[in-house]
Amino acid sequence: MDGFHDTTTAGVTELRVHGVSGTPPADILNHPHPRQVCGDDEAGFYRRWWPGGQPTSPDADLPGIRRREAYAWGGLTSGGKTIALWLLLLPFALVNLAYFMLPRPAAASRWGVLLRNVAEAGLRLYALLLTGALVGAVTKSAVDLIGWQCAAAGRGCTLPGAPSWVQWLNALWPREISPRLALTALVPFAVVVLLWVIGRRTWKRDEATDMPSNGAEPAAALLAQPRLWHGEAPVGRLRALHLAFALGSIGLVVALPYTGTGVGLALTLANAGVQVAAVLLVLLPGVARRVNPRSGSDGRGLDVVCVVVRWAGLGAFVVTFLVALNGLPNGAPAYRLPTGVLGQVQFALTLGVALLLLAVVLGLALMDRQPEARRPVGGMASWFVLMAATACVNALGLGVVFWTASFFGVPDSMNTGITAAGPGRRLFLGDETWWTAALLPVVGVGAVVVGIVLVGVRLKVAAELGPKLAKQYGAENQATVAHMWALASLTDKAGLVLGVLSGFGLVGFAVVTVIYQRNLLIPVGGVAGLMATLGSWALAALLVGLVLLGRRAYSDNGLRRTVGILWDICTFWPRAIHPLAPPCYTERVIPDLLSRLRTLAPGDTDRVLLSGHSQGSVIAVAAIMQLPPQMKKRVSLLTHGSPLRRLYAAFFPAYFGPDCLKEVAREVKWINLYRRSDPIGGPIFHRIPNAAADPEETPRKQGSITGHVTEWATAELTESATGPLMGSVTRPASGHVVDRHCWDPARPEHGERLPIAYWHSDYWLDPAYQESVAILTERPGGPAVTVARVAAPDQVSS
Repeated sequence: MDGFHDTTTAGVTELRVHGVSGTPPADILNHPHPRQVCGDDEAGFYRRWWPGGQPTSPDADLPGIRRREAYAWGGLTSGGKTIALWLLLLPFALVNLAYFMLPRPAAASRWGVLLRNVAEAGLRLYALLLTGALVGAVTKSAVDLIGWQCAAAGRGCTLPGAPSWVQWLNALWPREISPRLALTALVPFAVVVLLWVIGRRTWKRDEATDMPSNGAEPAAALLAQPRLWHGEAPVGRLRALHLAFALGSIGLVVALPYTGTGVGLALTLANAGVQVAAVLLVLLPGVARRVNPRSGSDGRGLDVVCVVVRWAGLGAFVVTFLVALNGLPNGAPAYRLPTGVLGQVQFALTLGVALLLLAVVLGLALMDRQPEARRPVGGMASWFVLMAATACVNALGLGVVFWTASFFGVPDSMNTGITAAGPGRRLFLGDETWWTAALLPVVGVGAVVVGIVLVGVRLKVAAELGPKLAKQYGAENQATVAHMWALASLTDKAGLVLGVLSGFGLVGFAVVTVIYQRNLLIPVGGVAGLMATLGSWALAALLVGLVLLGRRAYSDNGLRRTVGILWDICTFWPRAIHPLAPPCYTERVIPDLLSRLRTLAPGDTDRVLLSGHSQGSVIAVAAIMQLPPQMKKRVSLLTHGSPLRRLYAAFFPAYFGPDCLKEVAREVKWINLYRRSDPIGGPIFHRIPNAAADPEETPRKQGSITGHVTEWATAELTESATGPLMGSVTRPASGHVVDRHCWDPARPEHGERLPIAYWHSDYWLDPAYQESVAILTERPGGPAVTVARVAAPDQVSS
């Protein structure tokens, strides 16, 4: 190939890992001509290529001495067009997040271990119930609303104007009901098959990636255990059980109306038996246990049992389908599908598991007293996120139900009565459905309250912070910068937002449950009817909006990258609890990085500077924790815009808590760049007392870290006449710089306009970034890598 392209590995390599939204390699490298050197289209390593030959610029790659490389992994979350389908799987991803948020007491007593085991089993069961709830909503829409109600004689699907592709159901079976139920049951069956196909494809791509062993001790930090990213077997087992449970729920709905016959009762028991088997197996600890690669541990017995249950679920459904299609005797006439106590059993089981988890998580939170850790919502974030997952499942499920009822007829309640003319186009939904829809306006009110409170907090912080910025930005700019910084500080209120919204939803749920169970009101007419109607419209609109968003994302690469931001955050964690969640990209990314680090630093004289932006900093720390000791000596770390402490240490303290971060700081040279205008990133060890803290009143000492002292002091840096730090760099004699504040917007000279703010982006264009690279790439007995003089951030085009 013409031009210049460094292919060597000796010397120093700056390996950049991007954050969310699938940043293109050209942007990561800040170079228009990237060339892939390793990997594939979904996740690959890139270097710079100069078409005109080897350049002479100070920051150009020099074979055998230095080079810049980028790892682009965005194709795993925002590259594929099937990401549009992942929008419907958000609740399952939240269940996995809830698991990794569980408190884990450091000195676990026997009671602590017991509570932890109960919590994990409860979460696996709750995840199974959420799968059944989502598939159940599709089943209700297809089998009940269309097969039983709409296609019956004189109902909506038989009247003029009904879609022709459903009129034939009544034309073929005007009096027989079971064939109509069998055919409409193929709709939820197709959904289950789709979930299986997507889950299996991503499982073979990600969880099946070989994870190298690092020889970590069993007592090592959780993030250092290779088994964390080695989930091929447990995810396969859990997926088999979820599919069996979902198939059993479909067959149960078809068979339940015919329990008065011997065949119908047998089919009901067969499908229910599959569900019971799935529930019992999912409670076993071994079904989800992860083991270190090549450890010799074997769970093949459970693998076989889970596969057998899956095939039993498929067999029970197929037999139920064929028997119902052949015809079963009609029972007593009913306007709605008579499913007996099935709904009540599911509700009682879900509520019971939720309350059990509330008690267990509370107990773990009380035992997990880490003085250095910030604990959003009192350490109960796991349970509140689980409730958010429940709310999402209900919103999606009810959206499907109300949209179906609105498309094929008119959604209504049985409480309105039946006229002599018959139900006509009316499709009846149970009171529990209407009361659940009525909760949406309640949560909407909660969101408005939270928004008002956050606006008030921002104004208060900006008012206090403004005068403290006059020295750096001048009286004419202090208010503008203060409002920027105050807006960015609202991220620290994430726990408050989660708690308040969950509180509104839970209080509303408790109220409507009491009203429904005691039959105090009916959701027809008055305020209750208005709220239920508004909620039904909103839920139907939500579903339509998601479908339109998914359709557009399928063809719009930019929108697909935007939607991918959500998955970059949610799918960092493995599918430890819910196997049908969007795939965990980290199970592919961590092995990729470990393999590449070994390639780039095979000898003791080679060095790799691992530079992670935003989510890339989280990936970088996770990768470093997996390195053997001899490799850690060859790696240094530069993080910027990092959510490590602000979000991950706060919400996932068992994995990214103070002990983990201190271990990284002890074992590798580390600099972290942050801005007060950044709503995502923040300091790692330095504590900002409050959002209105004066940036000039930064303490010199960050604190002692067991054998390693980090110091909040910049290196001896030369400040240029224009303000930004540039020029020569030396290591501070007394310690290791970790947290370093970067001014954003850049401080203007007197009379100059305020430069633009970069917020969370373009850290590598900041002069502080280049200076940090020089500090971290200094090798024993040798000088630091030359730092090129760069323009101020407001003068650089991205």
